[in-house]
Amino acid sequence: MRRRDALELSEIYAPVQQDLNRVRDTLRSISRIEYTWLAEQLSYLVKETGKGIRPALTLLSGRSYNYNLDYLLPMAVSVELMHTATLVHDDAIDKALKRRGQATINSIWGNEIAVLMGDYLFAKAGEFVAETQTPRVIKLFSQTLGTISSGEINQFRGAFNLNQTREDYFRRIYGKTASLFSLATQSGAILAQAPEPAVASLKEYGDNLGIAFQIVDDILDFTSTEEALGKPVGSDLTQGTLTLPSMLLIERYGDDNPVKKIFRTHSQKNLAEAIQMVLNSSIIPDCYKIASEYCEKACRNLDSILDTASRRALYGLAEYVSRQGT
Repeated sequence: MRRRDALELSEIYAPVQQDLNRVRDTLRSISRIEYTWLAEQLSYLVKETGKGIRPALTLLSGRSYNYNLDYLLPMAVSVELMHTATLVHDDAIDKALKRRGQATINSIWGNEIAVLMGDYLFAKAGEFVAETQTPRVIKLFSQTLGTISSGEINQFRGAFNLNQTREDYFRRIYGKTASLFSLATQSGAILAQAPEPAVASLKEYGDNLGIAFQIVDDILDFTSTEEALGKPVGSDLTQGTLTLPSMLLIERYGDDNPVKKIFRTHSQKNLAEAIQMVLNSSIIPDCYKIASEYCEKACRNLDSILDTASRRALYGLAEYVSRQGT
């Protein structure tokens, strides 16, 4: 993460920063177990926790209401563990070599261990969500896990398939990304005993922010660097995943399209050409415009939320997402 971005996030997270630090400490504590080998692998996984957007969403969503850390803290830990587990499984499916700049579990110990490690993290996430003692949230957690799994299955089955629509794309990214954002915001509101209209508004905020986040992530796969991404540029194309930028490239340049060649041959031969065509067109600005529209929707969802520092932080987070990589 660039220093400017880090400073921006620290400002956004200010209302809950101390509690986010407790979330990170709790995440690291899961590696303190007697089984030494497993403890080492868990320590390897949780030492890089990323930007912490999902647990921050849980805490910020509850901060405007009855902010009870006895319930909100384990929920914030749970959503981050669920996120980490999905990344471990994703890397195994994609045979990815790097994640966040470090070697993936599957590249070091193989896919079998990666699958089992992901399962272990899902189990730990379930333990933490149970600490909320709230059946509605526990059910929501289980439903979200099913939605994420469906989204990943959808992506896997759709690999190298050129006959996908924008509706297919948005359905997929809701399943694999936005549903977890929604779990974070909705559960935070429920556990803070927010009024039902506020719970519904924060759910919609999470939905829209999550979709914007994934669109920007898909943009960065074309515009960023391997160092910044922590994985090779163009990974989506080489894995046969059709994202919004590559969809627009196909729509606008139907003849002799390098994306079509990549998908038909399963070869990286035309990868550089595809990336350059996207960068030389208006596709990236157009994708940012769509992401910004979802961020604006997310902000409108906050109109009914109590005007607090936490609500202003949620506005700031939407702005932060829309500006990543610009």
